[in-house]
Amino acid sequence: MLAKGELASMSGLLDHLAPLALRRVGLLVAVFFVCALPTEAKAQGRGLGDFSAGSSASMDDGRPVDVELVVAVDVSWSMSDGEQIIQRDGYAAAFRSQEVQDAILDGVHGSIAVTYVEWAGEFSQATVIPWTLLDSKASADAFAYRLATEPPSRRRRTSISGAVGYGARLFEENGFSGMKRVIDVSGDGPNNQGPAITNARDQAVAAGVVINGLPLMTADRYTSWAAIDNLDDYYETCVIGGQGSFVIPVNDWSQFPQAVRRKLVLELAADWPVDRTDPRHPSFDAPVVQTQQSGDVDCLIGEKLWQQRQWRWLDDDR
Repeated sequence: MLAKGELASMSGLLDHLAPLALRRVGLLVAVFFVCALPTEAKAQGRGLGDFSAGSSASMDDGRPVDVELVVAVDVSWSMSDGEQIIQRDGYAAAFRSQEVQDAILDGVHGSIAVTYVEWAGEFSQATVIPWTLLDSKASADAFAYRLATEPPSRRRRTSISGAVGYGARLFEENGFSGMKRVIDVSGDGPNNQGPAITNARDQAVAAGVVINGLPLMTADRYTSWAAIDNLDDYYETCVIGGQGSFVIPVNDWSQFPQAVRRKLVLELAADWPVDRTDPRHPSFDAPVVQTQQSGDVDCLIGEKLWQQRQWRWLDDDR
């Protein structure tokens, strides 16, 4: 038991400490609410987003290479399992080929950085092989081996704009500094989901990226609702962009291996001309088959075909 004097002394001490304790509690509460305030949101996720932000700084960072290359391959449901295997095997064979390996080693730095991406719908992109340095025959062979052993996937819809946006963001802080940044897009149909392809292209080009195209004109409108006859013109007008960009169309799967090898050699060439009137430029006389000139090109044709398909479904349900 405490004496009356001791109780009085302790009571006075508590009266002195109470304001200090309250001030500390108030400070902690204030800090808690300040930390809980929402901060400015930053663009992220797997859609298009503002993929040009910050990309210019990373151009000066990382290991020097001749080319930073994103290989973006269509794996939508319009392509059969067999066709996807042809695609994968074609790229694997290309990186094993003497022509492509010579193009890699003959550059200023004698090396490139490459990543292999599969894409379909707006939010359906997957990095099959992350950024890899190719600076020797052994490293190119190893990259080809990985391509040959990874099973391909199949997904719904076709969003070239999603693929371009995803590919453009992959250049950011990838650990390499290339003399060129290239997205190599192959696909068998027009964009039918996500942002307009022309918007995605323009943003990527503004960030210093070159987009080349490999339109696979292997489907027809009798077997695929999304097929268009002038896919080569569509890629030329709506998809590719940047200095020296080009299209190599493929009309038959037997042409695919040759087209891939030729495209990679042209993309990796150290003296790649940027003037399309130059006979050495890929677009001057490079297509495996001549492009089909079909007049005006509608860059929203894929979206319109999808809308028509939805209306037909609604009519069938009535």
